[in-house]
Amino acid sequence: MTKNANPLLQVRNLKKYFPVRGGLFGRVQHQVRAVDDVSLSVATGRTLGLVGESGCGKSTLGRAILHLHPPTAGEVLIDGRSLAGISRSELFTLRREMQIIFQDPYASLSPRRTVAQIIREPLDVHRVGTPAERRQRVEELLGVVGLRSNALNRYPHEFSGGQRQRIGIARALALNPRFIVADEPVSALDVSVQSQVLNLIEELQAKLGIAFLFISHDLAVIQHISNEVAVMYLGKIVEQAPVQEIYTSPRHPYTQALLSAIPLPDPTRRAQRTVLEGDVPSPMNPPAGCPFHPRCPVAEARCKSEVPALKADPGSPAHQVACHLAD
Repeated sequence: MTKNANPLLQVRNLKKYFPVRGGLFGRVQHQVRAVDDVSLSVATGRTLGLVGESGCGKSTLGRAILHLHPPTAGEVLIDGRSLAGISRSELFTLRREMQIIFQDPYASLSPRRTVAQIIREPLDVHRVGTPAERRQRVEELLGVVGLRSNALNRYPHEFSGGQRQRIGIARALALNPRFIVADEPVSALDVSVQSQVLNLIEELQAKLGIAFLFISHDLAVIQHISNEVAVMYLGKIVEQAPVQEIYTSPRHPYTQALLSAIPLPDPTRRAQRTVLEGDVPSPMNPPAGCPFHPRCPVAEARCKSEVPALKADPGSPAHQVACHLAD
């Protein structure tokens, strides 16, 4: 776990397993290890990018941090306050400090509600201010995300994808949160619109000091917006480092393979690709030892039996890697 000075968010050994039931009595026969012993931290005003292949557990981790999926084990702390074992009323109060921007701007907004109703809903649920103050806050939020006041009484289907995502961002900002999980917030948008939404998120962070966990499979997006990057594979963090360090000096073979797949903008240069063989193992039956060893091009015998710990690089304490061969 990277140690930030006075981290706003701390995640300690978080696990989220989903039971697989079967048989006549519906007994638990297997466990899907979607998130398996993850630790990380994010400081106020900073962005931790979380990257990995589809199905590696990124979105589940984000939702488990917010307790939308109650964790199986481990601990989440917001500003030093643990979410483990707190009452529903206490969690309800803490929800004001933790919000989420969903991946799909089409599915995440109710088609039966106007923009004003969608953005005002968190204020209504938490009973913030008077009705007049709530209306004023909604108008203010529309301006913050770059939409005009004539959008208030319109419905989501009347907007483009980028505009819908701005509405989703306005809703996430309504309660002045300190931490936001941005779950693939630009993956469903056109490239030209992606840059607009990313710039908006950066501007809001600089102005409001919000901490972000930014989830994406797009390494170019992660590089643009993150201060640090955590690479996830089969429910585990396999490497974490400051953004420039991980892009210029990746230590884990999986990170190296991901970075080698980034297209080069220069057509005269030929990239050296690292092609991974085989498929991602099932999180219901993960391999023994290092979870990456069945696909790793440099795996040794001990990789098949010993689980590598995520530990700091002696030459760069902020750079952590879970690999027996990183040295």
